[in-house]
Amino acid sequence: MVEEGAVKKPQTSQMMWMMLSLGIVMILFIGEVRNAVGGALNVVFAPVIGFNGEDPVLTLIFAGIIMIGISTVIRTLMTDTMSQARNQSEMKAFNAELRQARIENNLYKIKKLTEQQKVMMSKSMDASMKMMKTMPITMMVVIPMFSWVWYFLDHEAKNLIAIVPWSDTVNLAGSMWFLPTWVLLYMLISIPVGQLLGRLIRWMKFKKRLEEIDGAEIS
Repeated sequence: MVEEGAVKKPQTSQMMWMMLSLGIVMILFIGEVRNAVGGALNVVFAPVIGFNGEDPVLTLIFAGIIMIGISTVIRTLMTDTMSQARNQSEMKAFNAELRQARIENNLYKIKKLTEQQKVMMSKSMDASMKMMKTMPITMMVVIPMFSWVWYFLDHEAKNLIAIVPWSDTVNLAGSMWFLPTWVLLYMLISIPVGQLLGRLIRWMKFKKRLEEIDGAEIS
């Protein structure tokens, strides 16, 4: 009981800290605050990727690349990729062994693995908590950039009619389902870029680690 409480207490504190951080970041999305942040960033971004408001789709593309690029680099560099991969591999092997034991109806093995499952779940939870720690930091990049794009489309863009994959003509200021149209386009741009960049950084980290291991073996 003491050990369980000792584990839960830091996890609860981490969760409270993350929720507080996210709450502070989300304040930036409130109308007046959002406009103030967007207006301030407009001085920086409009001359560089604003294109005089004549091509908002191109502006969305560059803004999406900048936003997802910075947030992906922060998230990937702050994550212990090697430990994460090791935990995923161990969990995959454990689940396969447990599944095989159930197929064979090996009650003794099922009991042993079920007891071990608590430890595996605890490790998985710790890994998830470490990943969540980066969320407030990345949101500090995502929300201000969203605020600027919102401000830019409201005050600077001259033509909000664009051609998108799902329609010949669409109003970026309109809405689709429950999201503004420009947000959907923004996501279509940023998500693939983030996936590619994340994989590239993880590959570089793995390559560096393998070179370090090979160097240690040689010496």
